[in-house]
Formats: sequence, structure tokens, C-alpha cells
Amino acid sequence: MNQEGFRPRLVWPTAILAFVLWFVTFYLTWLNFWIKIAFSAAVLAALSVRAHTIRDNRLSFDRTAVSQGLIAAVVLYLIFWVGKTLSSCIFPFASHQIGAIYGKGAGFSTQAVFFILLFVTGPCEEIYWRGFLQRNLMSRYGEFTGWLLATMIYTGVHIWSFNFMLIGAAAVAGAFWGLLYMKLKRLDTLIICHSLWSACIFTAAPLM
Repeated sequence: MNQEGFRPRLVWPTAILAFVLWFVTFYLTWLNFWIKIAFSAAVLAALSVRAHTIRDNRLSFDRTAVSQGLIAAVVLYLIFWVGKTLSSCIFPFASHQIGAIYGKGAGFSTQAVFFILLFVTGPCEEIYWRGFLQRNLMSRYGEFTGWLLATMIYTGVHIWSFNFMLIGAAAVAGAFWGLLYMKLKRLDTLIICHSLWSACIFTAAPLM
């Protein structure tokens, strides 16, 4: 296992902080959900930037990154569309829980949510979850184990939603983005994919 670049003093404290921030975001009712999730992601991204995450990752946003990000976003959207269709047939509670996900932050401007997801939440989440956390875990434990641990932590922080469909969605999306990062080693592709996918699935083309 290659331990070069591994920062244990930052990796585990920020992972614990992520659990606290996601608890505040999903479980506590004060403030709007979209503001809280953007703030939480921005805090983790800021800590990651201080740990030289931007320097350690490829962020050229060239034609390759754009095309890869667009294709990956479409593929993930289709995976979720199939998953929503199948889960609604299998689980009696699926439609209700999916509706509850979309009900979070109700009353907030759809246009504002679109831009928050596209320019704040999406990029900031990838900077931390893949660019910092998964990169460090892969450096310490190897690519597969690092990917698995990062996916488990990403899924775990969503447990505060107490929503089976949302936790499952986080597991699928986290595993997908993690595999993409593990194979391509390009944070710019992940930022484009995550930002476009989340902005579309929550505002432009929701799976309701």
C-alpha cells in the first residue's frame, strides 16, 4: 500500500465533521435544507483546499473532461431513472420516500436551487469526497479499498435522513462517482458530472 501523501490528521477528523454537518443538514429543521447542504459541502471543500487538494488533482476542464462529465451525468441519470422505476414496483414506501427527498427545502426558489447545486454543492462535494477523502484513502489502503471506504463514509453520512431511498441513492451515486474517479483520476470530470446531474435531477428533470 502506498502511504505517500496520506494525511491522517485531516482525513479522519474531516470524516467525523462530515457526519456532524450532515446531521445538522438532514436532521435539524432550522434553516433551509439547500442552504445547509451548500454550507456543509463548502466547509469540507475549504478544508480540502487548505490540504492542497486542488494542487494534487487535475482541474483543466478541457474538452475531454467536459465530454466525459456530460456522458457520465447522463448515464447516472438513466441509472436513477431505472432504479426509481424498479424500486417503486418493489417497495410500497418508495414513492413516498422519494417524494420526501424532493420535499426538502420546499418553498425555496427552483432557480436558486439549480445554481446552488451547479456552482456550489456539486463542485464542493467532489473536491472533498473524491478529490480529498477518496484520494487519501486510496493512497493509504489501495485503490479498491480506498474507493470502498470512501463510498461507505459517503453513504453513512446520509443515514441522518432516515430515508431508505435516499441512503440507497447516496450509495449508488457515491459508488459511481468513486469508480469514475478511481479509473480516470480526474476531479474536473467528477465536478462536471456531479454538478450537472444534481442540478438536473433536483430541478430541471426531477424523477417524480
